[in-house]
Amino acid sequence: MKPDHIVLPEITRTDVGTILVSPWLVGTPERQRDAVDATIAEWKAAPWPDAFLSLNCFVSLDGESVLNYAQWTDDEAHREFVRTYRPTLVRGIDEVVPGIERPGLVRYRLRGSVVVGGPDGEVVAVFVSDADGFENAERLVAEAQARLGTPPGLRAAHFHISTDGSRVLVYEEWADESSAAASPNRGRGAAAGNLYRLRRSLTRHHR
Repeated sequence: MKPDHIVLPEITRTDVGTILVSPWLVGTPERQRDAVDATIAEWKAAPWPDAFLSLNCFVSLDGESVLNYAQWTDDEAHREFVRTYRPTLVRGIDEVVPGIERPGLVRYRLRGSVVVGGPDGEVVAVFVSDADGFENAERLVAEAQARLGTPPGLRAAHFHISTDGSRVLVYEEWADESSAAASPNRGRGAAAGNLYRLRRSLTRHHR
């Protein structure tokens, strides 16, 4: 049986070649749950390409959105999957939850991480900033890391840059909602930010 469990993804796993992040706007907590459950059901029925490593479906604490964070070994294998199978998968999800708004998928690479340690985090804070090329993206990453430091409740932080250099994504793992809400990066240089909990995930373990 393919694994289905609620464990935060291993962001730094060494076999990841590309990270795919896709926000969905769904509007209500019920539609969040239904969208995630339908996504996992469709993925369980789908043929898993060898390049697929994990899919992690987060729900925002404001009840309005779903954030999909996927790990693959390479972009070309994912593009082939999109071409051959994704329409079937999306159609199955939309039959359960019609009207999902999908602003678009962004391809990222992990630029660096800070791992503080301690018990597993419960809440993930995600901040997305617009960048004008890789030089500016690197500057934004350095600023976000310097702002963050190691405050109480922080478990880890992972800094991403999109493959075209247009965006920076900061993914922080926190002990709980109150500590996550106090992130030094909240409302600082972020075009979009939200707090999430992992709802469901599928993971291919290390070979």
